[in-house]
Amino acid sequence: MDSIRKFRDSDIGALQRLIHETIDISYADVYPPRAVEFFKEFHAERKILERSRAGTILVVEEDGELIGTGSIVDGEIFAVFVHPKCQSGGRGKALMQMLEDQARAEGVEESELSVSLPSLKFYQRLGYEIVEERSRDLGEGQRLDFWAARKTLTPAQPR
Repeated sequence: MDSIRKFRDSDIGALQRLIHETIDISYADVYPPRAVEFFKEFHAERKILERSRAGTILVVEEDGELIGTGSIVDGEIFAVFVHPKCQSGGRGKALMQMLEDQARAEGVEESELSVSLPSLKFYQRLGYEIVEERSRDLGEGQRLDFWAARKTLTPAQPR
């Protein structure tokens, strides 16, 4: 049974492995090596722990294994990963719904996030509109290309 819950400090090793493995599988064929390393550094243990203190990290757990995660800090959603072997099962969509609900609870009316090359279709299906192409020069002729995307968060309906 899948469950989405808040990150616990004891999850740190498993969470970093999940993120780094997902980066290796999903990003290595579309980004140059320096970009892959940039992503891994951005998701180092210390940075994950900093995010957990500054905001909320959710994890998707299945059969005792972490298979997905997403963060929200100061109303910004980022660091959303679902292991490639577990994609296309609705887990990412459910995770994003919870993160968007958290953003609404924080008073966010419009969600903005950065979209990596492999995740473009996922975010578009969720209603995010690309508003700008962006690129970061990583040296030695290598770039990290991504997009800024936006979605209006309608107020949650009472259940």
